[in-house]
Amino acid sequence: MATARKRPRPELEESQAECPFSVVHPDPNEKEKKAKRRRQESEDHPQAKILLQASPFSPLGKFKDPNNTMDRHYQVQPYQKWMDMTRYNSFVLNGVKYWSEGFIFVANSSTIERQKNPGDTLQPRKKSDDDWVARILEIRASDEHHVYARVYWMYWPDELPSGTQDGKKIVSGRLWYHGANELVASNHMDVINVVSVTAPAIVNQWDETNEEEVQPALYWRQAFDVRSMELSSAELRCKCNRPENPDKRLFGCSNEDCKKWLHDECLIHDALMKTYKRLGTDKPHKSTPVKEEHGSEAAKRPLSPSETGAAQTAEQSIDVKPEEQQQTIKMADVEKSLAGIKADNATVSVASSEPKRRGRPRKSELHDQAGAKLYEGLFDAVIHSDIIPPVLEVSDLRENISGGDKSWTEPLHCLICNREIQ
Repeated sequence: MATARKRPRPELEESQAECPFSVVHPDPNEKEKKAKRRRQESEDHPQAKILLQASPFSPLGKFKDPNNTMDRHYQVQPYQKWMDMTRYNSFVLNGVKYWSEGFIFVANSSTIERQKNPGDTLQPRKKSDDDWVARILEIRASDEHHVYARVYWMYWPDELPSGTQDGKKIVSGRLWYHGANELVASNHMDVINVVSVTAPAIVNQWDETNEEEVQPALYWRQAFDVRSMELSSAELRCKCNRPENPDKRLFGCSNEDCKKWLHDECLIHDALMKTYKRLGTDKPHKSTPVKEEHGSEAAKRPLSPSETGAAQTAEQSIDVKPEEQQQTIKMADVEKSLAGIKADNATVSVASSEPKRRGRPRKSELHDQAGAKLYEGLFDAVIHSDIIPPVLEVSDLRENISGGDKSWTEPLHCLICNREIQ
């Protein structure tokens, strides 16, 4: 069975605090292993139990298996040493209290390197170069110098491994619809020394179906199952049936019978394809009087909800005192790095000098016709959303075209119902 790459433990102790524990995931249904464990069981060597971790993440999207809960069986090794330690609800590090079930930033080698060389010129970096993010599942300690947390890692989209399944596609790394502050929840389990923790993190679940709340912090909407290497689905938008990038604008159709949300790039692509079909490479655009209409309401952007997390009740806490006390590493500033987006929407008929082909065209051919930007270098456009109703301004980039306008505005029309967007 395929498994995701494990977050590497740095060889140098300065990169990450030493941790003597590891996590394995035995199959509880294997009879041979059960029989072997029974033979080895004795009073001095009790049987190492296989535990089940219920997933704290419930993505709104689906996996191929509708019964997939992301729950996972596990053992921490060495088992008895782990179980002999006291379990806590929280720990205190550098005066900051961290709770079980909370999110944390965890130092990695890039974090340490930036701290050691604060005067170095900052180089562009991916999100995965920032502190790692994890959710605490369990806290155990033998004393104040030996405190450990069992965690589920949150992935930056850049860290999605090669071979990841996103629907019917095999992908890796950041996808075009992932926002700059977006994380991916996972069932990738590990045990860390808590002195590697740099700061608390605020991570909310984004409900894409709820458009009434703004998402102010880091967020997640998809989950990654490391057993099947599969991403849960994301909500599909627009006529193109693609997910939403929360850092890009969406325009809502004002028709009560439609109410679809449309990508701004799809609206622009559709308008420019119609402009190219109408004017081609040599016809000028001549303005005609446009009847003014008063919009009833401005198109609204989709808004995102904040997570409703369950509060944790502390019964006891431990104050962490590492042997080599270091100052808390500051969380790296979040930098926006967005993937380019290739527009892909309605099929457009394109004249061709090639002979007719028999049979039904392949899906890839239809996709090429719809996504081809025949207008590139000839026309450009921008949507002005600060005007009610919003309008699209088209610019004619063609040279040696006389007798026409070099720019003009057009109303926005829904790609689904073709009604004007108010």
